[in-house]
Amino acid sequence: MRATYYEQSGGTEVLCYGEVPDPVPGPGDVVVQVAATALNRLDVLQRNGWFQMPGFSYPHIAGMDLAGIVAEVGSAVSNVSPGDRVVVDPSLAGVARNSSFFGRGGAAGEPAVIGGTVDGGYAEMCLVPSSHVHPVPDDMSLEHAATFPTSYVTAAHAMFRVGDLRGGEVVMVHAAGSGMGVASIQLAVRSGATVLATAGTDEKCQRAFALGASHVLNNRTGDVAAWAWEVTSGSGVDMVMDFVGAALFGPSLLSLAPGGRLVNCGNASGDEATIPSLGQMFHSGISILGSDAYRSEEFGEVWQEFCSGSFRVEIDSVHHLSDAGVAQERMLSGDFFGKILLTP
Repeated sequence: MRATYYEQSGGTEVLCYGEVPDPVPGPGDVVVQVAATALNRLDVLQRNGWFQMPGFSYPHIAGMDLAGIVAEVGSAVSNVSPGDRVVVDPSLAGVARNSSFFGRGGAAGEPAVIGGTVDGGYAEMCLVPSSHVHPVPDDMSLEHAATFPTSYVTAAHAMFRVGDLRGGEVVMVHAAGSGMGVASIQLAVRSGATVLATAGTDEKCQRAFALGASHVLNNRTGDVAAWAWEVTSGSGVDMVMDFVGAALFGPSLLSLAPGGRLVNCGNASGDEATIPSLGQMFHSGISILGSDAYRSEEFGEVWQEFCSGSFRVEIDSVHHLSDAGVAQERMLSGDFFGKILLTP
């Protein structure tokens, strides 16, 4: 099969498009013929060598979020058949013993992720455990399905399992044009929360309204904390969904109402952040919560909600697999809205 892979860290010039061995399924595995793969920031971080997950090795085929058609099944697989349309849960936690991936991932142990620590969807075929594929409805395109996995399940876990967002609360979501932003806004609105969204351009702010945001702000030109208190009539926000990290960490904390929560699940703008006011922290009972990896059972629950058809799918652009470098450069530029896809 053909794939885009790399054998050393560096810029997009290290990406190679060429022939690699076809995947061979274990008894509990399936081979998925990839229809579309969505980019994630981890793809770029690991390629550059800025961060690499424990267990990462070369050569590597990236791509955590993929959807496609089952091409081959292992001898013990009974839940899917060749020809089935599926989306893949990239987390390798909870894998069955008869899968070749068994033992490689777990919430309490060393994490393993398709496209992160094992070969992923930047290829014509991808090997995955049969327990981690979910059927795609006939009326949903495989491209739309590929936008779902990491963004939606990570956002739902952070917002509801970790942050305990409730209907009637106010949540601030940064980077409204990112995959996580698009997912977080819509999930929060569906829960009955009011969403304040920020983004780096006026255009992205306006597009956030279509996702359900009640108030929007350009976070590069506006005062985030002052705006948050103004639009909430002096109440502040109950929760901040923080997957940006250092750049907006201080203003996010200063936007929180008494008892508010900042839920962190990313560090896109840096790994070191400053708490602007310890006095505010303890006087107002502010919580900073780290969001860990989602559990495998959560994937199916959020996927069923996504399949309701009431979510707006935002695909920024679609690139051929051989143009993965172009797609990654677009992601690094920040000049995108929604998910960037690769197709074989």
